[in-house]
Order: sequence, then C-alpha cells, then structure tokens
Amino acid sequence: MSRATLSTDAFLRIAKALADARRLAILERIATRGGAACQHLCDEFPVSQPTMSHHLRLLVRVGLIEMQREGQYAHYRLREDVVQAYVATLERRLRLVPARIARVR
Repeated sequence: MSRATLSTDAFLRIAKALADARRLAILERIATRGGAACQHLCDEFPVSQPTMSHHLRLLVRVGLIEMQREGQYAHYRLREDVVQAYVATLERRLRLVPARIARVR
C-alpha cells in the first residue's frame, strides 16, 4: 500500500513550520500526549499565551494539528495522516538526491 505524499508547496510550508525549535517541541508534546489544551502548553513552555496561540495557529494552518473547542478551552491533536504524508514525501524526495547528485557530476 503506498502512502500519500504532499505537494511541493504543502511540503515546504510544513518544513518551514518545523524549522522553529519551539514549534517542533510543541508538536512533539501534543503527539506524545495524544493532544493538549493551549493552557496546559502555556504552563509547560516559557512563552506567553499570545505567543503559544501564534505557534498553534501556524501548526493548524500547515495541517499538522487540528483544534477542537471544549467549552472555553482550545484542545489540539496531531493529524497523523498529514505527518505520515510529510514523512512519505521526505523519504521520496531523499531517494531522488543521489540520482540528482550523480547527474551533476
């Protein structure tokens, strides 16, 4: 069974989002816990609530997480399908690197 891959644009948007160490750490925390509320993430990371919201909005925008309202709280969970598609795209693109290097030589 082949895994879905992302368009170049979607792949690059995700790569850019993950290039920020804090966003990567936030994503890892959400993934390891199966989800997290914004307030809990603010308690764990040394950033203000507006800064945390900014990071979370960006992760939602690129599709890595999704937000669900639970009363007054925003709860975030990993979109495993998007992460799997990102990894599959990365693997596919990395397999092309040796062939491209050989053509340059």
